[in-house]
Amino acid sequence: MQLPEVEREVRWPEMHAIARSAEASGYDSIWIGDHMLYRGGGRPECAPWDVWTMLAALAASTERVQLGPLVASTAFHPPGLVARMAATIDEVSKGRFILGLGTGWNEAEFRAFGIPFDQKVARFEEAFTIIRRLLARERVSFAGRFYQTDDAVLLPPPIRQVPLLVGTSGPRVLALSSAHIAYWNSWYSWYGNTPSGFAKLSSNFEGNFRRSACVLVTVGAGGERPLDPGSPPVDAASLREHLDELDAAGADEVILVLDPINERSVVTVAEELGFDPRV
Repeated sequence: MQLPEVEREVRWPEMHAIARSAEASGYDSIWIGDHMLYRGGGRPECAPWDVWTMLAALAASTERVQLGPLVASTAFHPPGLVARMAATIDEVSKGRFILGLGTGWNEAEFRAFGIPFDQKVARFEEAFTIIRRLLARERVSFAGRFYQTDDAVLLPPPIRQVPLLVGTSGPRVLALSSAHIAYWNSWYSWYGNTPSGFAKLSSNFEGNFRRSACVLVTVGAGGERPLDPGSPPVDAASLREHLDELDAAGADEVILVLDPINERSVVTVAEELGFDPRV
């Protein structure tokens, strides 16, 4: 499940409590979005907490769940630093970290923080190459248009090869990364939040990776996320049937986006799905 992002202002004690509740209720993984600022588009100016700091804190305060960014923009940090942060959080979590990566899309935050927004895919390709090679314990010298390294190496070395996830609806990004990733993820609005939509989008991509679908789920009256007529939410009471249909459509796993996202929703959905809290 995805932890709170911009639904409302959520401080560390509640974030921690929701994550611990997810772990205790039997969820397999927890995820956090990577954004620095939402501005415009009819919503109040807002932003979530820094994803890397929050993930490090959650890695130290959970025991079983996998965790990762959904997804980290390669544009926000130099690729060598992304690799170091990923290896460090994987160390803290004792091998539970999944590194989700993407190009970024929210132009407002790029402009606000002075980050180049042009040629996003070309920049991603260079950054992805450096990140994956460093996490594979290679010494990396790289001379690209946007990034350069000179005999870079991660020390202390990563405890394992951190699995990579790429979140994208674009064929170029997946084509250049598919040979190196363990997971491909689709946000719910990219496929209309329907099994048939997921099957259609997924059919565009070939590769030996697991296919992950985000699913928007309304618990009770919902109300924290604005309604999107093109991606209607799934009611929690109908979620089991919906997941069975997604399975038939080729999804290997799902990441639930709960509305509202709080401890009660986490527990309610776990009970609806019959999770075993002892897992």
